[in-house]
Amino acid sequence: MAQRLETRLGKRIVIMSQDPDNNIADRGFRIVGIYQAKLASQEEKYVYTGLKTIQTLLNMGTQISEIAVTGEDYRHVDNWYPIIRSAAGDKLQTLPWYEADEYLGSMLAMMDGFILVWIIVIFLTLPFGLVNTLIMAVFERSREIGLMQALGMRPDMILYQVLMESFLLLLTGLFLGNISAVATIIPLQNGIDISGVAEGMEMMGSSSVLYPALKLNDMLLANAVVIILGLLASILPAWHAAKLNPIEALGENA
Repeated sequence: MAQRLETRLGKRIVIMSQDPDNNIADRGFRIVGIYQAKLASQEEKYVYTGLKTIQTLLNMGTQISEIAVTGEDYRHVDNWYPIIRSAAGDKLQTLPWYEADEYLGSMLAMMDGFILVWIIVIFLTLPFGLVNTLIMAVFERSREIGLMQALGMRPDMILYQVLMESFLLLLTGLFLGNISAVATIIPLQNGIDISGVAEGMEMMGSSSVLYPALKLNDMLLANAVVIILGLLASILPAWHAAKLNPIEALGENA
């Protein structure tokens, strides 16, 4: 805004607004500071001054027009929003941010939907890769499995063995994946500037700087989903291994 108005520190500007009675209110102010916001669009919309000064300018006495309360996680406001609404009472309007700014709330909801579809696609590709690996392993070890059955190993134990191998394979992959996630995300927590390709993000209230973050609950949930899907996908090759005929299996690759 300072650049648009061609002004600088120490200069005076005139602020014009409307008081509660819709009368024009204006006053001259001297610039004592210029701030830099995360969103460049905010720098063109907001100026800051003392509360008493604005109340005098707008003839509001000791009244205020809005109080904004921020928390650690903007996605989960249901835990503390009812407490604020109860404390404010019925005479004051209390709104969560996604109702106060419906456009931004709808845009983030749409982005969450896209991310959910992407996550579902990623998780659905996991069983196919795991099933393919285990089926090939069963086919290559048919003679070994037939020998174990001929020596008295029960089919249910073979099923458990294949499932255990699948479980260990999943744990190994998850361990390497979690280590890779921590090693790649932590160095980028200070932000990734994508303004060169996403300047339009500020038009819908989003910053052009991405701040990757790892949340323990999300990691635990993802690991649990991978293990469950992996074990479910392993039932088919495990069942196939348990149903092998020992005589036919020993005759293969002989």
